[in-house]
Amino acid sequence: MYNLQRPRRNRKNHGIRSLVQETKLNVDDLVLPLFVQEGKNTNTPITSLPGCSRLTLDLLIEAVKEASSFGIKSVALFPVISESLKDSKATEGKNEKSLFAETIRCLKAEVPEMVLMTDVAMDPYSSDGHDGYVQDGEIMNDITLEILGEMALTQAAAGTDFIAPSDMMDGRIGYLREVLDENGFSNTGIMAYSAKYASALYGPFRDALDSAPKMGDKKTYQMDPANTIEGIREVMLDIDEGADIVMIKPALAYLDVIQKVKELSTVPVAAYHVSGEYAMIKAAAEKGWLDEELAMMELTTSIKRAGADIIFTYYALDIAKKLSKK
Repeated sequence: MYNLQRPRRNRKNHGIRSLVQETKLNVDDLVLPLFVQEGKNTNTPITSLPGCSRLTLDLLIEAVKEASSFGIKSVALFPVISESLKDSKATEGKNEKSLFAETIRCLKAEVPEMVLMTDVAMDPYSSDGHDGYVQDGEIMNDITLEILGEMALTQAAAGTDFIAPSDMMDGRIGYLREVLDENGFSNTGIMAYSAKYASALYGPFRDALDSAPKMGDKKTYQMDPANTIEGIREVMLDIDEGADIVMIKPALAYLDVIQKVKELSTVPVAAYHVSGEYAMIKAAAEKGWLDEELAMMELTTSIKRAGADIIFTYYALDIAKKLSKK
């Protein structure tokens, strides 16, 4: 049979496949999320997030150094806060002597080359478990901005490279940019959770921080999973307000949104391969239903293929180790 077009010629062996590969996942694309807790020399496994743990600062420093040794350039930090320190205004979030502020200072001293992205949101510190200030059952947008501004200043003063507001309040990127600039932190970047959907896939993360809402849900500020145009609108607003990086979260269920945002964005696009997406791969692999490593690489590559420049993933260290063996 004569066949002029034979695409299989470009798939004949590993060398050729590597040569013509369109999307290449690189360790420079990866951000490793980490959870810090009070205490010393304590590693607390997160049951719903297999392979991940809450770490005390001494062990967190070791984890960051290991990540750096495999080429990871950035970590995203999240604090585990004692219930006794939580209140309705997330006061601990602006405490300059808090666990989180001390973590930022220590990591900058110990691993100065590591890019730190630090969460700015009320929910880890809030007795209500919401990303905004709750008043008579309503999430109050503008009061929340003032609280987030105080958090951002505390983190910037501690030395973070990027504050990462994940709250989804209206106008918060412009407000935070103004607050940072007015207080001498014009070089502190903003990595905005811009299109953050009200997803069912955040459960293990909320287990890790014990930060689930005490009442209601987050649908008045996080986005409807059915909407694409709304997500693009949120992204473009954040860019106009001064975001240095924009994010879509979750990643795998919103590859179409990532692709559309990449076509329009004038700043780098990040995507968060969230806890539920990670946990589903882990659970299926534990059952023997799929090859975890192959699934890890395929699905993470799909996020890059959709257009993400930066990928937040709990698999970051595993991927970095695999790539280092090539």
